[in-house]
Amino acid sequence: MDYIKHYGTPRRSGRYPWGSGEDPHQSSTSISGRDDVLRRKGFSEKERAQALGMSIAQLRAQRSLEKAEKRASDVAAVQRLVDKGMSNNAIGERLGMNESTVRSLRNQEIQERSQITKNTSDMLRSAVGKNNYIDIGAGTEARLGISKTRLDTSIKALENEGYKVINIQVDQLGTDKKTTVKVLAPPKTTYKDVVTNKDKIKLPEEHSEDGGRSYLGIKPPVSVSSKRIKVAYREDGGEDKDGLIELRKGVDDLTLPGGKRYAQVRISVDDTQYMKGMAVYADRLPPGIDIRYNTSKPKGTPIQDTFKPIKDDPENPFGSSITQFDYTDSSGRKRQSPLNIVGSEKAPNMEGRWGEWSRRLSSQVLSKQPIPLAKQQLELNVKQKQMEYDEISKLTNPAVKRHLLNALADEADSDAVHLYAAALPRQMNHVILPVVSMPDHQVYAPNYRNGEKVVLIRHPHGGTFEIPELTVNNNHPEAKRILGNAKDAVGINPKVAKRLSGADFDGDTVLVIPNKRGRNQIHTSEALAGLKDFDPITAYPPVPGMKVMTKGGKQKAMGDVSNLITDMTIKAASPSEIARAVRHSMVVIDSEKHKLNYKLSEEQNGILQLKEKYQGKRTGGASTIVSRAKSEVRPPARKEGQLIGPVNPKTGKPTRLYIDPKTGKKLYTPTGETYINRSGKEVLKTTKLSKMELVDDAHKLSSGTKMEAVYADHANALKGIANKARLEAYHTKNTPYSPAAKRQYSKEVESLNIKLKAAYANKPLERRAQLLANNIVETKRKNNPHLSAEETKKLKGQALTEARNRVGAKKPSIIITPKEWAAIQKGAVSSSFLESVIQNSDLDTLRSLATPRTSVSVSSSIAARARALRNQGYTMAEIAQQTGVSVSTLNRVM
Repeated sequence: MDYIKHYGTPRRSGRYPWGSGEDPHQSSTSISGRDDVLRRKGFSEKERAQALGMSIAQLRAQRSLEKAEKRASDVAAVQRLVDKGMSNNAIGERLGMNESTVRSLRNQEIQERSQITKNTSDMLRSAVGKNNYIDIGAGTEARLGISKTRLDTSIKALENEGYKVINIQVDQLGTDKKTTVKVLAPPKTTYKDVVTNKDKIKLPEEHSEDGGRSYLGIKPPVSVSSKRIKVAYREDGGEDKDGLIELRKGVDDLTLPGGKRYAQVRISVDDTQYMKGMAVYADRLPPGIDIRYNTSKPKGTPIQDTFKPIKDDPENPFGSSITQFDYTDSSGRKRQSPLNIVGSEKAPNMEGRWGEWSRRLSSQVLSKQPIPLAKQQLELNVKQKQMEYDEISKLTNPAVKRHLLNALADEADSDAVHLYAAALPRQMNHVILPVVSMPDHQVYAPNYRNGEKVVLIRHPHGGTFEIPELTVNNNHPEAKRILGNAKDAVGINPKVAKRLSGADFDGDTVLVIPNKRGRNQIHTSEALAGLKDFDPITAYPPVPGMKVMTKGGKQKAMGDVSNLITDMTIKAASPSEIARAVRHSMVVIDSEKHKLNYKLSEEQNGILQLKEKYQGKRTGGASTIVSRAKSEVRPPARKEGQLIGPVNPKTGKPTRLYIDPKTGKKLYTPTGETYINRSGKEVLKTTKLSKMELVDDAHKLSSGTKMEAVYADHANALKGIANKARLEAYHTKNTPYSPAAKRQYSKEVESLNIKLKAAYANKPLERRAQLLANNIVETKRKNNPHLSAEETKKLKGQALTEARNRVGAKKPSIIITPKEWAAIQKGAVSSSFLESVIQNSDLDTLRSLATPRTSVSVSSSIAARARALRNQGYTMAEIAQQTGVSVSTLNRVM
């Protein structure tokens, strides 16, 4: 009997096996099949991609997708037969596979790999369905926790379904450049749709902790129940510890990370409110209570007014950058802590962080001190800059020398604008914490010697009357129990905080300076009689119909009154006049929060008269060099450089020079750019600068007082060093490249190349951070149209920091090893390559290699002795005294 046998392969339609024709897969519609045909005919990958109407990346993604689809199909087929109880050999015979292939497909890991592509496509499809426009640019894979291949394959699958991939450009914050953003959008979306809605572009909210097997959304803060919290109101002593959050020791979810003893935190309560303040451990809490929250509010205050409301913003529920962390519970499982540390992951506000802050003295401090002290510290800063210039000038490597000279010039220019002075011996920033039983003339400060005098200075402060001088008492039992050997915290009586211009304990900091009598002595004075018992809330309560101060208005008013107090102090105003201005500043600070009658305060304290007397007009305005140096001016927009150099023989045009080759001053050219303002008028674009940046002679900003002359001389000296450093850099020529040195140091050159590539890999992440930061800023500005310039500036910085942390845009600084430095010195790399390495290097390491200094070393025996003394309860100051090593060195070593 005749019969027809079907010649086809299992699970494939068609009469003949795939690939049995003259050209295998000639009838196949798969990209892989058509690509294989072209590959066998000798076409390159680039030629094959062009023939198929794709880029190489798209071709690879499509092949990967089809491979994943085939594998998923094979896995499904194998699994169906496994469920029927068939052996691997029987499954292989049925499906036309060998037994090892079946075994491989049964492997769970292989199955999961195929599933990742589907999971990621599903996640992205859902994200587009929710938000329309999703950023899928370079670096997205890092955020999602998957490989780039998996992401590209998943995107290609969605493109095959009709989804669109569109590239647009957005502004970079802080520069005039653009960032390209790759966007995944729904089918039929146009370029115009995306551009006009770029503020709606979102990052995928999900991330995967298991390589794409599953996705989790951005972690919302974990909330604690209000049943675990006791509020200490004013009547309970809460006012003395306002802002302090006391945690029960030994509670898993309330334990600070890394063994830290204090941190600035935000804690969600009942998912609707949150607490803000400094968290410390407490020994005595009522049974069933794990947190005690201290507030100056009176009893009877509703809980919604005691805490702050959670913001309706999943990306920023507390209105500040936070770092979240996990803890391990009693059963060994990882859980998210309800303690959200203020600050970025790189620099969270925990024990040890405040001591890292800059230790330079600001003009806000020194301008209120005697002239000899100000002159001494300002001249010391200039001497330090001059010494650094002298050291750098002796360097033999031109590229490094030029880089460090330009860095020094920029730093000197910045110091001239901010009028920074050198730090006093052993001064250091500390966060303040309350110790109610501490006498109000003492301070617990383990970084300082028992019995020595120290001053505490808060920024800003009205004058020397807000600088307490205290005696160090490191034997106080309660303080020792709370703070131990705190790295950068001091314990004070709450009365001292009131003198520190109304500080509280939610993260306020002070500069602590030893105050031995002599040339380094900081002058203090008694509290002003005009401020005694002054309470701005009771003195200037709101009245019906009055205008309430806005947040933006408060910022401007605070800047105005701060400048007024500075100018009055420099011009030797009387104590009673200073008291009037300080009283008004206290009203302004609380005006928005408590709706105070700031207009009445301005009238009764005679603020307009003070402005006229000390600033020249009733509308006020900075009038001394200290207040004018950073004042904003708006000259026409300009760009760096001028076309004044030698004529280029190729273009016939002058060369653009960026500094004057005779003076070292920076050169600029007006752009002449214009724009149409709200009135429809064409006007010149402007740029924001400080007054100090625009003057060659700082004395032009002075009103003529002796203190201002000291500061003007200081600024001019710094400007001179900056110009001298730029001029030296300009005349520094490159080191000749040496092929022989490259061969000799081939390993070091390759190592530098790898490090540079790693630094460049951050660039796509930085682009993504810029997009996210732009979105955050624009959204916040739309929701808060009355944001002040200062608030907007702060918001931009906060948004960019948060965005960089979120996407992992952490530019790796190249650490140059001594051997790599030797290769550089011998000319083993080209000048352009070296410039790139230097631009991405750790500046401190570069300085230490280029200008080696003798560093303080501590022997292992001394380090061990120091640790033993610390474990016995000695303070850092006592350990320093016994070992002969400074506190700062001990902190570094230990």
